[in-house]
Amino acid sequence: MVYWLILAAVLISAGNATTRYLFNIGSNAWLEAQWYLFSAVFLLCSGYALLRNDHVRIDVISGHFSKRTQTWIDIFGTIVFLLPMAIIILWLSWPAALDSFQRHEISSDAGGLVRWPVKLLIPVGFFLLTIQGFSELIKRIAFLAGYLSEPITPSPPLE
Repeated sequence: MVYWLILAAVLISAGNATTRYLFNIGSNAWLEAQWYLFSAVFLLCSGYALLRNDHVRIDVISGHFSKRTQTWIDIFGTIVFLLPMAIIILWLSWPAALDSFQRHEISSDAGGLVRWPVKLLIPVGFFLLTIQGFSELIKRIAFLAGYLSEPITPSPPLE
């Protein structure tokens, strides 16, 4: 579903640029809509990127290790870095999103958009990342315990 947000962002960006240069008409609302869509794509797809093992890693170094060592590195990184960071951001962003909703916060820019939907994307995105982090942790522990033949479930290529 997020693919459609990328298309919408591209169309809005092209339309905004076209009207600005051809007709000298600009809109803060359309510019903010681009930012909101980009934020939605980034935040909603972070857990999906983790599922597909498409996140940033240092393969130059870890590629020389055995699957078991790579799995231990992933477990360590998930427990020490990923989950604490995601849970803290989730915890801290929820009150800001709720406050924005309750106050009906809008952009301070002329013609700007309502802010609470994009602020709500932060805890939602980090919640999705957190549950995917736990899922990946369980899979790696299952591999080390001998329940899986591979530490990472291969994903089918994008169509």
